[in-house]
Amino acid sequence: MATSSASAILKASLSTSSAKLPPSTTTAAAVAQKLLSFRPLIKNPLIPQSLKFSAAQRSFSCNSAQITDPSDTRSSKVQELNVYEINERDRGSPAYLRLSQKTVNSLGDLVPFSNKVYTGDMKKRAGITAGICVLIKNEPEKKGDRYEAIYSFYFGDYGHIAVQGPYLTYEDTCLAVTGGSGIFEGAYGKVKLQQIIFPFKLFYTFYLKGIPDLPSELLGEPVPPSPAVEPSPAAKACEPGATLANFTD
Repeated sequence: MATSSASAILKASLSTSSAKLPPSTTTAAAVAQKLLSFRPLIKNPLIPQSLKFSAAQRSFSCNSAQITDPSDTRSSKVQELNVYEINERDRGSPAYLRLSQKTVNSLGDLVPFSNKVYTGDMKKRAGITAGICVLIKNEPEKKGDRYEAIYSFYFGDYGHIAVQGPYLTYEDTCLAVTGGSGIFEGAYGKVKLQQIIFPFKLFYTFYLKGIPDLPSELLGEPVPPSPAVEPSPAAKACEPGATLANFTD
């Protein structure tokens, strides 16, 4: 009797559940057709809709579309700051950590580095850079590598500027200014990285917003970038008056 009763309950339950379901009038083909009809509305901005993975050639520029946030009360005044980063081969930099364990530069390899920073006029030692690059892609056809870089520029008592973005060993790039400290607190904007002699000599042009007027000590007329450019002997020797106050060495 228990078995018969349980069977009857089960049949009733199934019958009730079936009664709640609408009749299956849509075929698999019809469902697929409906899904396909939504395809034009779904666009991944990273993937060309034609699936022809090609990009138009363009010259390098640090310019981009400006989007203004009306709630942002920081100064939108753009201040230009130039500095040189020079590897004088006395700091053991850069180090190469081949985490990929491959014989060629490969995704995931790390490059910690720290080089000397001079003001754009090459008359004063400003401090150092300190950061790390993560290798994203080895590009043998361009005889170089693409890295994602995260690093800082230190300016003694003035504070520091933090940046992040692409670092290409074979051409100029533009990185984002992500913040800073001291007089650079609240800074945002961008910085153009110009390769002069990789990885020993680089020239940077910052386009800074959100901060008070920069001190004249940092705004000397920049020396035009060239492979032959060198800091003044006094700045290179860190003589009194040729450094920023309490610069990081």
